[in-house]
Amino acid sequence: MPDTSSSVLPRQVADAHVDALIELDPITGTYLGVRRSARLLPDFTPAGQAAVADLARATLARLDEAERLPGADSDSERRCARLLRERLTSELAVHEAQEGLRCISNLRSPVHSVRQVFTMMPVADEADWADVAARLSAVPAALDGYRASLRLGLDRKLFAGPRATATFIGQLTEWIGTDRNWFEEFVAPGPEALRPELDAAARVAGDALVALRDWLREVYAPAIAGAPDTVGRERYARWVRYFNGTTLDLDEAYAYGWSEYHRILGEMKAEADKILPGAGPWEALAHLDEHGVHIEGVDEVREWLQALMDEAIEALDGTHFELAERVRKVESHIAPPGSAAAPYYTGPSEDFSRPGRTWLPTMGETRFPVYDLVSTWYHEGVPGHHLQIAQWRHVADQLSRYQATIGTVSANAEGWALYAERLMDELGFLPDPERRLGYLDAQMMRACRVIVDIGMHLELEIPDHSPFRPGERWTPELAQEFFGGHSGRPADFVESELTRYLSVPAQAIGYKLGERAWLMGRENAKKHHGDAFDARAWHMAALSQGPLGLDDLVDELSKL
Repeated sequence: MPDTSSSVLPRQVADAHVDALIELDPITGTYLGVRRSARLLPDFTPAGQAAVADLARATLARLDEAERLPGADSDSERRCARLLRERLTSELAVHEAQEGLRCISNLRSPVHSVRQVFTMMPVADEADWADVAARLSAVPAALDGYRASLRLGLDRKLFAGPRATATFIGQLTEWIGTDRNWFEEFVAPGPEALRPELDAAARVAGDALVALRDWLREVYAPAIAGAPDTVGRERYARWVRYFNGTTLDLDEAYAYGWSEYHRILGEMKAEADKILPGAGPWEALAHLDEHGVHIEGVDEVREWLQALMDEAIEALDGTHFELAERVRKVESHIAPPGSAAAPYYTGPSEDFSRPGRTWLPTMGETRFPVYDLVSTWYHEGVPGHHLQIAQWRHVADQLSRYQATIGTVSANAEGWALYAERLMDELGFLPDPERRLGYLDAQMMRACRVIVDIGMHLELEIPDHSPFRPGERWTPELAQEFFGGHSGRPADFVESELTRYLSVPAQAIGYKLGERAWLMGRENAKKHHGDAFDARAWHMAALSQGPLGLDDLVDELSKL
């Protein structure tokens, strides 16, 4: 637990919270590059969840004292305190609603965290691989703890959604494999000196996956049959605060999603006509799937994406950003089999010994259309997630460790990444109709997310101006039909996305709503400075102030 003295300022309270959380959550420790975490996994039992909540309560009590001290009202202390209070209060609201007792998703669950942390571990020498073996041996207890929480959720009639559960069972089956499980595949490159230890630990970890999968299939899934896949307005509002750092007017946000839908659709039609005269947007995208520019091969696409990010760094550094040398490094990787369909980013360790990385799930494909990659890698890599998150790490001494690492607000980060896509369009990096239609298709996906995520969880009415089922009320089935009809992506991607929205409610709306906040902040700063507005200085100041919830983001950006 953190030091209980009352002579510390908010940033010290925040940093002590990180230290204490690492002891409870070794996965967070590994992401930060803390070596002592490497052999451990968190306690996912109800008691383990309660311990994390107790830490949050203790930190909030210390923050109350810290904010009364001289110096606590400086900009750096004020921003940190505001973020820490908002984040911990949001986390406690989720905990007290017992959401951790029904945490099943195709994207975010304790099992996903356990599997992914192995891909973040160093494997340079025998000592590293010995840590891997020790952590593999801890997998059964971690998964048993997770099952204990789900079991208590069943007892209390706190059910996960059937659709997410079925998808998750399918993912577990894929990770279990036939000849070798995912963990056995992972340790295959390990040193021969540790081969017996690694293989035995990987088998034990795989057996734990089998036990969890079978329990979910035979006990949990039948018990929740007939439960709703959607969460309703009360639970949704709680998740809005958690993922967006704000209390939204959900009806206004829903209307905003529709206004963006109509705006983007008009632009898409114009670009589609340049590609295939007379064709609609998705007919033109289907044409590009067959006849557009493609990258052939998995290794080749990884190298191409690396070159795309390197090119962006060279073009933007010194013009629209001022990048430290260690921020300039980012790696392109292929996501491990069994990942969700969407690409993702993982940030650098605190000391940058592990760089930021982008990850492309191939979904078994070996041929990749360029239109679907360019703006996505501006989003995931440069100038998107990588520049923001790596810059936080770089200026950690000016922030707090909490702000630079675990204090992220999803809508802030995703909003920046979507703003980054738009910035690259504004700067002329999407010069041809093919790439620009791909960018607009991605923008349309984010607008549709706002519409269907809010619409289906709240069962809202589809407005009269909609070309799709006006007057009907949203259901997951209608949402999938609408989303599939307004996307150039394949059916398995659409299905994966809808399952994600159902099982991680209110996260997906933060992309467009966060982008709106970033654009408003920039516009206000431009009005304030007039002709003296310096985009490079503004971008670096904005990225260096650390994460903020949407309640605070526009205000702080406008002052820069």
